[in-house]
Amino acid sequence: MALLIILITCFVIIFATSQPCQTPDDFVAATSPGHVMIGGLFAIHEKTVSSEEYPRRPEIQKCVGFEISIFLQTLAMIHSIEMINNSTLLSGVTLGYEIYDTCTEVTVAMAATLRFLSKLNCSREIMEFKCDYSSYLPRVKAVIGAGYSEITIAVSRMLNLQLMPQVSYESTAEILSDKSRFPSFFRTVPSDFYQTKAMAHLIQKSGWNWIGMITTDDDYGRLALNTFEIQAAAKNVCIAFKEVFPAFLSDNTIEVRINQTLEKIIAEAQVNVIVVFLRQFHVFNLFNKAIEKNINKIWIASDNWSTATNIATIPNIKRVGKVVGFTFRRGNMSSFHAFLQNLPMFPKHKNKPLNEYVMLLSACAYAKDSDLSQCIFNRSLRTLAYKAIERNFSLRNNFLWDYTEPGVVHSIQLAVFALGYAIRDLCQARDCQNPNAFQPWEQIPSKCSKECSPGQMKKTTRSQHICCYECVNCPENHYSNQTDMDHCLLCNNETHWAPVRSTTCYEKEVEYLNWNDSLAILLLGLSLLGIMFVLAIGIIFTRNLNTPIVKSSGGLTVCYVILLSHFLNFASTGFFIGEPQSFTCKTRQTLFGVSFTLCISCILMKSLKILLAFSFDPKLQNFLKRLYKPIPIIFTCTGIQVVICTLWLIFAAPVVEENVSLPRVIILKCEEGSMVAFGSMLGYIAILAFICFIFAFKGRKLPENYNEAKFITFGMLIYFIAWITFIPVYVTTFGKYLPAIEIIVILISNYGILCCTFFPKCYVILWKQETNTKSAFLKMIYSYSSHSAGSLAMSQASLDSTNSSLGMTNPNADGKSAASQKNKALQAQAFADICRENIPGVSKTLPRKRISSI
Repeated sequence: MALLIILITCFVIIFATSQPCQTPDDFVAATSPGHVMIGGLFAIHEKTVSSEEYPRRPEIQKCVGFEISIFLQTLAMIHSIEMINNSTLLSGVTLGYEIYDTCTEVTVAMAATLRFLSKLNCSREIMEFKCDYSSYLPRVKAVIGAGYSEITIAVSRMLNLQLMPQVSYESTAEILSDKSRFPSFFRTVPSDFYQTKAMAHLIQKSGWNWIGMITTDDDYGRLALNTFEIQAAAKNVCIAFKEVFPAFLSDNTIEVRINQTLEKIIAEAQVNVIVVFLRQFHVFNLFNKAIEKNINKIWIASDNWSTATNIATIPNIKRVGKVVGFTFRRGNMSSFHAFLQNLPMFPKHKNKPLNEYVMLLSACAYAKDSDLSQCIFNRSLRTLAYKAIERNFSLRNNFLWDYTEPGVVHSIQLAVFALGYAIRDLCQARDCQNPNAFQPWEQIPSKCSKECSPGQMKKTTRSQHICCYECVNCPENHYSNQTDMDHCLLCNNETHWAPVRSTTCYEKEVEYLNWNDSLAILLLGLSLLGIMFVLAIGIIFTRNLNTPIVKSSGGLTVCYVILLSHFLNFASTGFFIGEPQSFTCKTRQTLFGVSFTLCISCILMKSLKILLAFSFDPKLQNFLKRLYKPIPIIFTCTGIQVVICTLWLIFAAPVVEENVSLPRVIILKCEEGSMVAFGSMLGYIAILAFICFIFAFKGRKLPENYNEAKFITFGMLIYFIAWITFIPVYVTTFGKYLPAIEIIVILISNYGILCCTFFPKCYVILWKQETNTKSAFLKMIYSYSSHSAGSLAMSQASLDSTNSSLGMTNPNADGKSAASQKNKALQAQAFADICRENIPGVSKTLPRKRISSI
């Protein structure tokens, strides 16, 4: 096809300069002058004839087989143009037309197209070769037609050279919707995609799944077959056979193919439904043969022949079975009916089809209306000599009205008026009485509303016309990728998103607390700093192993265990950063829970020792002494947490989860599995910390330099404040920074306990070395004990003297004062006992005063 176009174009360009083209009388069908010329292509005759079997030279063939229904389509175009010229739509500007008969042949249609593309007002009808046709002025501004898709596709490829608008009233091939290949093509009918979809839906709803199909061997038939096959397969409909007819009536094998197809239909007895995508003359011959063979089926008709009167009036047509067809939307036909009633026998402008119709009608004057169509067709197959027509001869206008196809006529009217409104918009600022006013390629659209661009959708206004609408932007997470879409398409909210007025959906970005995130780097830096502190403290304590400060802290073993738990706590923060994995999700909470519990258990053991020293009730003291078992306490407290975490991992382990509720991102996070288990783990740590706090609070008034209980109290307070704050923040925080909140709380509580437990001791070791000796330690203990005991003795003596001189008694005051002084003395004695146990070698030198003798 493309080679044929190139050959014809080259032929016209090369030989046009040597010999002008004289248009034959039988080539131009109808013409009328006007300021703006519109071309028309109609298959008024059904085939061409030649004196030779194969053409031996390039010449326009003789057209025969007058088709009344197509003749009426040319009248519909003429009528629509006259309506515009008689209206105020184009004030002062008239539309003219040049209508050509394609004779149902591509080559004839292309010859007419070359004339459309020839240069305006040129003495010779030539088409100039140019690299840029932007300023080129052809004979016509736009083309209406053709009807058949095979011809339309070929014509459109030639018109694309100058981007000349082409509006088809009947071509439904799906390929014509491709704007990249047919940028200047438009149509006023839907494509075959919708027709084949409707056919497949009808077949499925009727319960049929074994059908046959008949098409033509051209672009229209092949494309319709391919489209229908896809639609049928989607509806679980199977095609038993696919028969293909030659596309043109001039092909001598049509009769043979029809007979073969009918034999196939008879052989496939189980096939009772046949889809037919054929031209009218194909169906006419097929049904005549089917009636002879008594074939009765259900025929699914395409829009090409579903309303054809010449088929509906075939004698005994009901014997072929039932015909279910699809057609185009109809419009108001009253004005066209009046036009046919007043059709002139002698038109004022050249109208060869009308003259031929009058001649054929005169030759068939004897025929009845039921036989008139066949008579006209048979007479048109041979040359008729022109004879004068009497003035009182009847054109049988009602006969023409019976053969009118309202859907096609309405489509032609829409095509003509669409061009009329477009020309009106162009001519508002130009003098269109001048043919040079505009070029064909200048798609001002004739629309009630502006075209909605991709990313928008149509919103119907209060107007009764569906063509009037507003363009509104697609909302978030919706998109539209074509112009004038009725509604926006929804993105898959789980995996994609779209901004307002989007033309496509974008994949959601997967987010988590990444190693490269600035906050993650800061938190990792703090964790590494904490690990460095732990290592430094371990080195300091190791190098000062025999000093009173280290020994009073419970010994190096306990210190190492506490430092190890701090190290694991700091290390656990690394499992909260990076892409969540099943292993990291299960490890991070378990590692933190067990290691932090180990730290609190060691501190709890030290706090219990302080409580034991300050217990003065003999029964309670005996109970606490039996309870005070450092290693079992640590193992038991930590073991309970291990059991909690183990049950958590077995029955409701943390898992990786994608949170798709956010509009633009997917949050990859660790779902804790069971909030009860998570809360139990944290709650158990809180219980141990609270017990530590109570125990340590009792010993907060020991000597300043060695008062570990006071710092344990502060450490537990920091822990409580951090985790009490964490709970509401954790519940209300959402997104990738949720793990960062837990890291911050872990760091605060870990740093708080580490600093309160070890930093004061390190300060004494490094900068107060004079107080970290045995003698200084003994002196401090002796001073504190002596001061407390002396205060108690002096207070008792003063109280006895005062009471005897005044002769008064105050039991309450005496009791409070004595109890206060006694409490201080007991604290001193208890502190001395603690020092004896923790610091070997001090017990023999440390003065021990009996409280009973004070």
